[in-house]
Amino acid sequence: MKRSSDIDSVKEIMLDFASITGLDPPSHNPKRYLWTDAFAVCNYLELYKQTKDESFLNLALKLVDRVHHILGRYRENDPRDGWISGLNDEYGEMHPTKSGLRIGKELNERLPSETFDERLEWDRDGQYYHYLTKWMHTLSRVSGVTGDPVYARWAVELAQAAHAGFTYSTPRGKRMYWKMSIDLKRPQVPSMGQHDPLDGYITYNELQASVRDFDPSLPDLAPEIDDMAKICKGINFVTDDSLGIGGILSDALRVAQLMIKSTDSLNLETLLQNLLNSALVGLESYAQNNPSEFPAIYRLAFREMGLSIGIKGVDYLYSMIESNKDKFKYHNFLYKRVEALKEHIPLADSLESFWLKDENRKSTTWMEHREINMVMLAASLAPCGFLRI
Repeated sequence: MKRSSDIDSVKEIMLDFASITGLDPPSHNPKRYLWTDAFAVCNYLELYKQTKDESFLNLALKLVDRVHHILGRYRENDPRDGWISGLNDEYGEMHPTKSGLRIGKELNERLPSETFDERLEWDRDGQYYHYLTKWMHTLSRVSGVTGDPVYARWAVELAQAAHAGFTYSTPRGKRMYWKMSIDLKRPQVPSMGQHDPLDGYITYNELQASVRDFDPSLPDLAPEIDDMAKICKGINFVTDDSLGIGGILSDALRVAQLMIKSTDSLNLETLLQNLLNSALVGLESYAQNNPSEFPAIYRLAFREMGLSIGIKGVDYLYSMIESNKDKFKYHNFLYKRVEALKEHIPLADSLESFWLKDENRKSTTWMEHREINMVMLAASLAPCGFLRI
């Protein structure tokens, strides 16, 4: 049961977020950032579910609209204008995700004539695949809450655009770029993210499942799913990065939910075992470094809250396996892994408590990343909005 104090904190954080980012009341200079806004929409959906207050649902839908109209179009300082897709205004409104969505970084993207600068690239716009998968998941959640299939359709169109833009063929099979230009025509960072293929595989499967619920006429993502399954083969998912570990745990919960919906879940169960093993190795390595002992100035809240969100899903995962043993062939093995992961639940509580303290939210590392820190803290306090599929 979610504590009422947690929900009150989430309300306060998310209403503050709406104000400072120009969502509500609306601003002439809104701050839209795709990763942050994906979690924000999920938080508003969870507040709506918990409180039955339709103002939170309205904020979620308003934010989806603002993201599409800002990040689905070229920047104001870009010589190009209109929808990234090149569609006219009428069809752009109908298909806002047809060619992806901008990250929302402070600086414009690097031009082909400009020299690559790794440090500067972090502040440049473009498209990130793992941000797009977060938005696909968010749109699917909006369809699930509202019953409106249009959001699921936009998610599928985004999946097709992202897959076509980020994957490429080599003599050894498909690979992926990590960062693409705004128009998806050229790579900005050619390396492949460690967990991007995993994100794609799970998210495409999630969309495939949701499409069956809402609109069977939507395109089949089976070819994209097959591509991602092949790219994932042989990848080691283990990481000691807090946000990465949290992502693996969140993915594990999504896989378990997909298994319950699936008629053939054996391949997914193999993946689930891999994810739990990888998360456990990563968590044990992370815990050995005693990051909770460091002061706020040396810590990044959004990364730690990403870990906390994933850990919060462990209890849900245990209950899911317990209630659906027929779907989990190797449930005894999974129980053991989940039991080992549950030992780290106090870490999530500790991380949350640290960032709920006012003095820690006055640190430079909090203020420099204020908006993303806010939504990730809120998501940790009420994680089901993001963790559900």
